[in-house]
Amino acid sequence: MKHFRLILFVTFLFSNLQISAQDFKKFDKGSYIKDKDTISYRILFPEHFDAKLQYPVLFVLHGRGESGYDNEKQLTHGAKLFLRNDVRQQFPAIIIFPQCTEDSYWANVNIAKDSAGKRNFTFVKGGKPTKAMKALLGMVDNILEKPYINKNQAYVGGLSMGGMGTYELLRRKRKTFAAAFAICGGDNLGNVNKYKNVPLWIFHGGKDDVVNPVFSTDIANQLKIVGKEVKFTLYPDANHNSWDSAFGEPQLLPWLFSHRLK
Repeated sequence: MKHFRLILFVTFLFSNLQISAQDFKKFDKGSYIKDKDTISYRILFPEHFDAKLQYPVLFVLHGRGESGYDNEKQLTHGAKLFLRNDVRQQFPAIIIFPQCTEDSYWANVNIAKDSAGKRNFTFVKGGKPTKAMKALLGMVDNILEKPYINKNQAYVGGLSMGGMGTYELLRRKRKTFAAAFAICGGDNLGNVNKYKNVPLWIFHGGKDDVVNPVFSTDIANQLKIVGKEVKFTLYPDANHNSWDSAFGEPQLLPWLFSHRLK
């Protein structure tokens, strides 16, 4: 009987993994290439997509661990949320997961390791975009030119390196995004004024030992000082993987898609 139950469990688990793999195939593969700028991405269209209509678009930026050239790993965190039937029905939007190559970084940040091997981040104020960011900027422009995109409902969000990239994208493409979210990211406080008018929801784990939560706290406080809309959620017991809790927030998508450019 025990062996029979084990076989049933393994069969059930394997079946679920197969369904998950099949679901990710709903994200079509695409790439943006212009001159020396190249970036791969996965894109999920709404069910019953009609090119004659216009849809919101959300760009989701992954963390460092999902960098690569396979155009797959960037779906590791967050993609399952947008495949849920209730989410697809309630929020018929175009969801895009670009992939940063391993030889670049979303944000313009200097990273050094101390004697214990811990990474220290120094965020740049201004500066030229990285290779990955430059390609991303071109891809965003290209996507927003599509006739089926509602330009008043463009959004961006990201985790870790992608959270850092979210802040950078906001400051490099002002008056483009209706709202954004940043999970366990960071930025130079001197840049905050450039995206102060974008409704922002910031998340971080209080025990994050990879990206110091003070980065998010300082950005949230700076936005409050200038009197702008900001939501800040600190998960006291979460480490760096605070994206699990953030993507599980029931109000994240209703809040995000409720904003439109004025």
